[in-house]
Amino acid sequence: MLHIVNSNTDPCFNLALEEYFLKQSPVPDDLVILWQNRPTVVIGRNQNADVEINAPFIADSNIQVVRRLSGGGAVYHDLGNLNFTFITNLVGIGHNNFSHFTLPIIAALAELGIKAKFTGRNDLTIDGQKFSGNAQYIHRDRLLHHGTLLFDTDMAILAQALSGSDAKHSKPAVASVRSKVTTIRRHLPPTIMLAEFEAALLKEIFASAAESYRCYELSTADRQAIETLAEKRYRDPEWTYGKLPLYNHNTKKTFAGGSVQVLFNVQNNTLSQCKICGDFFATGDMEELTGNLLGAPYQSDFIAKIVDDWLTVHPIHDISPAEVLSCFFPNSYS
Repeated sequence: MLHIVNSNTDPCFNLALEEYFLKQSPVPDDLVILWQNRPTVVIGRNQNADVEINAPFIADSNIQVVRRLSGGGAVYHDLGNLNFTFITNLVGIGHNNFSHFTLPIIAALAELGIKAKFTGRNDLTIDGQKFSGNAQYIHRDRLLHHGTLLFDTDMAILAQALSGSDAKHSKPAVASVRSKVTTIRRHLPPTIMLAEFEAALLKEIFASAAESYRCYELSTADRQAIETLAEKRYRDPEWTYGKLPLYNHNTKKTFAGGSVQVLFNVQNNTLSQCKICGDFFATGDMEELTGNLLGAPYQSDFIAKIVDDWLTVHPIHDISPAEVLSCFFPNSYS
């Protein structure tokens, strides 16, 4: 295992760095990255940005918005938040094995006197309050697992930034968000700072891998490739916000594996436009599925076959084909 040393706080650079080492890594080793972003909202690969974030507050507060490769929900980063990334071979780990990568975090916190647990589909909690969310992305035979660690994040700003659409911008909604999350700092002696926690975590990561510490310094070629990718993808407003024309069908449902929102237009009884959004964890590119659906007759048997066939190969974690189909035909499927 190698520790990639990175002190850059530009979210576009940091997401591009992850993608570069996942897809074009100059070294074959397993990798770990600990990194930070300046104030940023990072939305999941399949989310509709317009309904997940408090856009007016974000603009007024000079908070950046970026979209990551992995699924899951929106998260807030600032310099009181520590992010972690593992890049490893998929063989032996399996799809959606989130708990495997949280073990060294739980162990590091235990060394500092904090009892943390992996709960739900992708969270780490202390006394029932969330302080970490995790997500994954697969490219060929390589797996990227990353997550947030709320060490001393500004919780008031987090709650406002992630309070969603205008209908949710009430004080009770913000208070609800804040009541469900905590910071690591609240559970530590005041003498332990972020740098000490980061060092303890890094030590535990290498100990859990039964390896001696080794690091990797970015080369000039690495930095150039990462900057090119950052400019091409992560600084592109179309990648971040996408194009969402007006749809005449819009259904959103929540299942065990997360929320699914299906938007589509029907012309002459065929699907002419389609978008599938949500905070779910997919194993494939949802744009491939929606591409397969375009031009299909808007009839349950036709749509069901396309959805079933694609999700058999590219399953969504804890969401069945029938549940996805129920968003296309809400009056016919429960």
